[in-house]
Amino acid sequence: MTETEVMDRKHQEDLQHIRGFRLLDDDFLTKCFDRKTDCMELVLQIVLENPDLQVVDVRTQVFVENLLNRSVRLDVLATDSAGRKFNVEIQRADKGAGRKRARYNSSMMDSHLLDKGKDVEMLPETYVIFITEHDVIGEGNALYPVERCFLNNGKKFGDGSHILYVNGSYQNETPIGKLMHDFSCTDASEMYYDVLAERVKFFKESKEGVAIMCRAMEEMRIESWQEGVEEGRKEGRKEGRKEGRKDTALRMLKAGKYALDEIAEMSGLSLEDVKALDVNKMA
Repeated sequence: MTETEVMDRKHQEDLQHIRGFRLLDDDFLTKCFDRKTDCMELVLQIVLENPDLQVVDVRTQVFVENLLNRSVRLDVLATDSAGRKFNVEIQRADKGAGRKRARYNSSMMDSHLLDKGKDVEMLPETYVIFITEHDVIGEGNALYPVERCFLNNGKKFGDGSHILYVNGSYQNETPIGKLMHDFSCTDASEMYYDVLAERVKFFKESKEGVAIMCRAMEEMRIESWQEGVEEGRKEGRKEGRKEGRKDTALRMLKAGKYALDEIAEMSGLSLEDVKALDVNKMA
């Protein structure tokens, strides 16, 4: 197969993938929602049941880092006219929407939003919203709002931090049911909300939108390849260090001056590994 044929086949595969994309695919949603305040506004108005909410800024694939150099990549980070911050995450795998992940994202947002030297009372109100393909909480509800509260009386703690799980499998004729239907659609013509359908149609059917998605997929392939190379290097360094420890242990065994547990301690190998080397040496 020639290079041109390989490239053409890859392009056709990309087009097939694009046709199957849904808003429940995070890479697709982040393209559709980037800088599109109207799309984000619709979603937040529905899931927060606040028709007056106005979004003034939307960014996608936002890297947030804390003082310990720990980082997280947020699918969507939005700001409304009241200064509130919204992190919206798309999760098809239940594991990715764990409760500790919600807590982690919330804490990372706080560390990112408060400038050094500023009073903590200046922290804005924040929302971490997980839109999941399945009902990860498992109670059949559309929405699962999470708030800190006083255990003795049930009153809200009121620290301005909110977590919300949205059940993507909840689909019916209600506003949230229609929204989750649209998130599961591959065909823009079958969607209820025009503002979402227009973005999906642009990236799936227009020449410009398809070209953008094809470039994005190529960039994802390159990123995955680079991650694989780096992982291979790490494994190689790890194996190299282990081989070095084995060489040290073998030299100590040949010297015949050290007990096996001493060799294990000094070489960094396990006692079982040292015993196996000793058996092989005598074989």
